[in-house]
Amino acid sequence: MKSIKPNFKALLPILVFLLLYLGSGIYFEYLKPVEGRMGFYVMSVVVAFGISLIVAFFQNRSLSFNEKISVCAKGIGDDNIVIMLFIFLMAGAFSGLAKTAGGASSTANLMLSIIPGGMAIPGMFLISCLISMAMGTSVGTITVIVPIAAEIVRSTGYSMPFMIGAVVGGAMFGDNLSVISDTTIAATRTQGVEMKDKFRANIKLALPAALVTLAILVVYALRNPAASLDTYDYNIWLALPYFIVLILALTGLNVFYVLGIGIILFFLIGGAAKTLTFETAFSAMGDGTSGMFETIIVTLLVSSISALMKEYGGFEAILSLIRRHAKSEKGGMLGICALTGFMDIATANNTVVIVIAAPIAKEISQEYGVAPKQVASLLDTTSCIFQGIIPYGAQLLVAASLAGISSLSIIPYLFYPFLLAVCTLISILVFRKAKDKKAAKKADA
Repeated sequence: MKSIKPNFKALLPILVFLLLYLGSGIYFEYLKPVEGRMGFYVMSVVVAFGISLIVAFFQNRSLSFNEKISVCAKGIGDDNIVIMLFIFLMAGAFSGLAKTAGGASSTANLMLSIIPGGMAIPGMFLISCLISMAMGTSVGTITVIVPIAAEIVRSTGYSMPFMIGAVVGGAMFGDNLSVISDTTIAATRTQGVEMKDKFRANIKLALPAALVTLAILVVYALRNPAASLDTYDYNIWLALPYFIVLILALTGLNVFYVLGIGIILFFLIGGAAKTLTFETAFSAMGDGTSGMFETIIVTLLVSSISALMKEYGGFEAILSLIRRHAKSEKGGMLGICALTGFMDIATANNTVVIVIAAPIAKEISQEYGVAPKQVASLLDTTSCIFQGIIPYGAQLLVAASLAGISSLSIIPYLFYPFLLAVCTLISILVFRKAKDKKAAKKADA
């Protein structure tokens, strides 16, 4: 096996991507806004990564063009990357079918009919948690829930930023834990771990943060007048597949089986409820998989760029930087968090961040003895933390647009993402320290 020397010049493609994507995003979001469009989505992420890949091909003249193609092919052909692409397609088909059948709206309305008016804000947080776990998308959850939440605020006088902060927090909770979330898929497949193992590692961080958030929201609700909630229509049968998918996922069943069962259930129940026809069902599945195409293309491009950067010594350069500061498993974990957080601030896309950071995180995992399930959890959790609080991310921009407020006004009320960050740091700094002491005592014995 040949030795690869650290080479910071190999990181040029990522620098080009950041300048193109972050630069254009800031320009079109704050300096010259485009009416009706979010600034960070004017330049396609595919175009930015495409240009970065071209830059990577112009580097390292010691390799021929065909040799560079071979390096890219090996990166794309990794078993975990291929499995991840197939799961993306199935998750897209499931989401498209569920949305058209009316599963998301029925589930949300079912929960709204259960919660008491005095617990409107805590209730919206819990609903967002459930819907995002079922749908596997924070943006999709926000799109469904925020209009309802905004209407409750207008009829009660609650603080709009407070309410929307609760919804966004719940959406990020479910996105982080859902087995059909593209972030979960990317984190687990790139590290070669089972969904259930990553879920168990994540829940230790997410549940305490969610419980403290819920307590804060309950205290707020008790100090404010009760809301008068409307009656919402729902079909309990259309909500049922989501609950079944959640239960099956938590049992540890293979994600392909989970998604397959979910698709069949929505197909059958949607047909029986007459919300789906044979034609609309297949059309919805097609639309859902089409919606995953950008994610798939980005995955292919990033896998190619990462393979070239690794071949050129870029990964070794990053690892050498981390080695200067990280001397233990704890340091390696903090390095993974720092890398993931920085990339999310730069790209404003948590799935893209995971795909970029995952190969480097895997190297850190092997060098510092961090368990792969822990790496997958840190990648997903850290990306969700930063994605949930940056004011130019899709989550806050969509939520602010639907609620008619500024994305910056929501940030002080994002209790869950901030608490999740605290729980993550505590788990690394405190519990890892306790683990190290326990290991030292065992060694002495």
